[in-house]
Amino acid sequence: MSELTLYYDGLCPLCAREIDHLSRLDKAGRLAFVDIQQEDFAERYPHIDPQAASTILHANTAGGELLLGLDVTYRAWSLVGRGFWIAPLRWPVVRWFADKAYLWFARNRYKVSGWLTGQQRCDTCGPQGCSIDGKKQGDN
Repeated sequence: MSELTLYYDGLCPLCAREIDHLSRLDKAGRLAFVDIQQEDFAERYPHIDPQAASTILHANTAGGELLLGLDVTYRAWSLVGRGFWIAPLRWPVVRWFADKAYLWFARNRYKVSGWLTGQQRCDTCGPQGCSIDGKKQGDN
């Protein structure tokens, strides 16, 4: 069983790139990734509201704790040995500003993806989200 299950937007190019990077670094299999855009997401994960998960990144720990936003990002990167990249965003005072910036990014992730990648939404796999290493996201 994974230590952390991340529920991410598989239609977001930047989100898919981060998941791809995390999955390549996760040699110990401590992370699991679930695309909230899967058709059967609500049935398979009834404890996660897809609309809320579309607004802010959600994750569950193995113990059932729900994490949100940059707390998810920090925990995930920590589990792959790179938490130091994100740690400053969790420091007091910085945390408040970082969380506000993250919420802005989450609301505008398709537009930001377009600016940074030239692609606002992934279209390689249609409604199933982006492809990572030839596999549709969420196919664990």
